[in-house]
Amino acid sequence: MDKKLQWIKNHFRTVVQILFAAVTNGYAAGFLEGKIYRGNGKRLCLPGLNCYSCPGALGSCPIGSFQAVIGSRNFKFTFYVAGFLIFIGALCGRFVCGWLCPFGLVQDLLYRIPFFRKRKKLPGDSWLKYLKYVVLVLFVIILPLTVLDVAGQGQPWFCKLLCPSGMLMGALPLLAVNEPLRSAVGWLFTWKAVLLILIVLLALWVYRPFCRYLCPLGAVYGCFNKTAVFRYRIDEEKCVDCGRCRQACDLDIDVRKTPNSPECIRCGHCRKACPTAAICLTAAASEKKRREEKNTVSGM
Repeated sequence: MDKKLQWIKNHFRTVVQILFAAVTNGYAAGFLEGKIYRGNGKRLCLPGLNCYSCPGALGSCPIGSFQAVIGSRNFKFTFYVAGFLIFIGALCGRFVCGWLCPFGLVQDLLYRIPFFRKRKKLPGDSWLKYLKYVVLVLFVIILPLTVLDVAGQGQPWFCKLLCPSGMLMGALPLLAVNEPLRSAVGWLFTWKAVLLILIVLLALWVYRPFCRYLCPLGAVYGCFNKTAVFRYRIDEEKCVDCGRCRQACDLDIDVRKTPNSPECIRCGHCRKACPTAAICLTAAASEKKRREEKNTVSGM
């Protein structure tokens, strides 16, 4: 029992990721019958990139939901989804990416496969990391609002052209058990399949390439990392500037200088590696109180 508890402790984040993915994609009949769950749960957003079309998905992807509304000829803004994204981002930033995103879990598992010599980032990373903001603005917002069909309806361009989660968790399981769908696939399926293969190969080599360079949901949550209620802070009195936090970070973030980088997914590897426990997960309110108390003591 002690060994099992120790294993769970050592792999706690992975256990949480697997459980969350299993619970939020737990509609077993969808996988068995090749049908998509259409119950009331689909009215609610899940925090991670979780395709609406996944046969087992019990909720909706916030990016897909956002595009569906702003692309509608009847609505041009979705207060519910925007409010949901702001709430989650303001609460915990990219914690969702590290702990609750099913496609993030897929990339984590792929990176652990001992294949290729591992890299933390691609050449040109300092520029490539901004690509996800271009994807957010162009494919999630501008194109659904401006490129309309004859009925005045926009398309969910990110989901349609770029989202690998939809391909992996939605299209492939549905095609596997639904023969009529297999006869209807065309160039779009081929493009998405090629894109998924490229991302899978990259994920074997580079840590979380999709999250780092293309995910619009990560772009949204990352904007809140520095101001989220729950974020990291460095205890200057404890920090010995040893650099172990950066060595442990799979995203190659200099945690000592930017503990709340927009790229940080709150995986916690840096905290485990810190020999003096100088990296703290703190709420904004408690940090403000700590500063006020420190200033009060200094002024006495």
